[in-house]
Amino acid sequence: MTTPPGLFDAVLFDRDGTLVHDVPYNGDPALVEPVAGARAALDRLRAAGLRLGVVTNQSGIARGLLTRAQADAVNARVEELLGPFGTWQVCPHDDAAGCACRKPAPGLVHAAARALGTTAARCVVVGDIGRDMGAALAAGATGILVPTPVTLAGEVAAAPAVAADLPAAVDEILRRQASVAAAGQPRRRRHVLVARPDSAGDVLLMGPAFRAVAAHADRVTLLCGPRGRAAAELLPGVDELIEHRLPWIDPQPQPVDPAAMAALTDRLAGFDEAVVFTSFHQSALPLALLLRMAGVPRVSAISDDYPGSLLDVRHRVPPGVPEPERALSLAAAAGFPPPPGDDLALRLRADRVVPGDLPPGYVVVHPGASVPARAAPAGPLRAAVAALAAAGHRVVVTGGPAETALTAEVAGDAGTDLGGRLSLGELAGVLAAASCVVVGNTGPAHVAAAVGTPVVSLYAPTVPYGQWGPYRVPAVRLGDAAAPCRDTRASVCPVPAHPCLSTLEISAVVAAVGLLSASSKPVEVAA
Repeated sequence: MTTPPGLFDAVLFDRDGTLVHDVPYNGDPALVEPVAGARAALDRLRAAGLRLGVVTNQSGIARGLLTRAQADAVNARVEELLGPFGTWQVCPHDDAAGCACRKPAPGLVHAAARALGTTAARCVVVGDIGRDMGAALAAGATGILVPTPVTLAGEVAAAPAVAADLPAAVDEILRRQASVAAAGQPRRRRHVLVARPDSAGDVLLMGPAFRAVAAHADRVTLLCGPRGRAAAELLPGVDELIEHRLPWIDPQPQPVDPAAMAALTDRLAGFDEAVVFTSFHQSALPLALLLRMAGVPRVSAISDDYPGSLLDVRHRVPPGVPEPERALSLAAAAGFPPPPGDDLALRLRADRVVPGDLPPGYVVVHPGASVPARAAPAGPLRAAVAALAAAGHRVVVTGGPAETALTAEVAGDAGTDLGGRLSLGELAGVLAAASCVVVGNTGPAHVAAAVGTPVVSLYAPTVPYGQWGPYRVPAVRLGDAAAPCRDTRASVCPVPAHPCLSTLEISAVVAAVGLLSASSKPVEVAA
């Protein structure tokens, strides 16, 4: 079966409450009733070349409330009404079985992806409860929640994406699928400037888009800031770097230096084209103005501001879309679609990842964060390290040069403290050999994703998880997704006692590590 161009190969659906109205423990095909618009929505996905599957928990079989034959008969009736599915993956167990297939475990998603000839990272999971989203994240798939009256408010808050109904979920899948297609015939460029003058995590998330640009250019130069240079040096597809601190990007800006701006403008001369990647709160227009003054003939950027003649391609992206996909859609709109065969995952240059000297299979706990609002308090993390060690895990604690007191406190007597000892390339090597990493929504989470290491994401909801969470890597999200700091974009928590992360249940951290460590992962880096 051919793979359609785009972000996804397949869509996996929960059955009850998502495709058909929920009849608890239904063993009667006559009671099957599709949700409104289901057949037409599924046919749109089929017409787009996407493969379809179903992943469903059926604990009624284990509880003796229906037989497997009855469940299969209901499934056959669903297919009769809604059309064929490429695979049915059914978990017949209840929670007491401790199986790897019952959602929120990722087993059904992985099995369905294999049956459809793809990987979980190239699948979307659509469901109506938190278990469905948990299974999607734990497998490294994209999740879209379609709430029903039984969906809990906390499940809605924690979901990476939410759609009003099944047709709306399909609309979003197809919109995102089409977003990376080229707007016209791609052409070869000589020397292209890409810009992401932000922090390390932001730069890492642009990696798939930089590779897309590199596929259509003879040479790619990246304009980065001092906070992002170490990450920029790790990315494949980038030939050279220009480092410059931009006062409209820097969180602690100095006064504008006219001489420095003039020097930067001179340095920007000679490029055939520029693609400016910025975040939701940053304007691309100041840099676009400098590029125009330098004589760059074509400039593209995401912009909600009126650009006048500063931009040749003014691209817009709905809020909440994952940052790598926002960047990929801009690159495609500018004429740089992803090359065939690129898996669109985060990747690092193999020659810049420094292997560590620790035996593989340990758990990494990284307590620091780029801003205070995203860091869990040291006390719960120290307790988590002790609990992980008591559960039989070897624990390594990492952190930057300014975080040595923090890493020493968190490591205690139970963990190995590597705080302040690692460059970013060395940190990537340590993370690559780990079974998983426990970290907040900060740069090391994206380093882990770039080397394929699962992430227990201690996620402060100040920014949307769907946009900034670990990308296309198995993950478990912990923390209060509905905390009062939600969507404040705060760098310092505005709520006393930092409740979104200070209330972490240590047992939940240990369980999440166990879930993600249970499946082995290959370590993949780009050449």
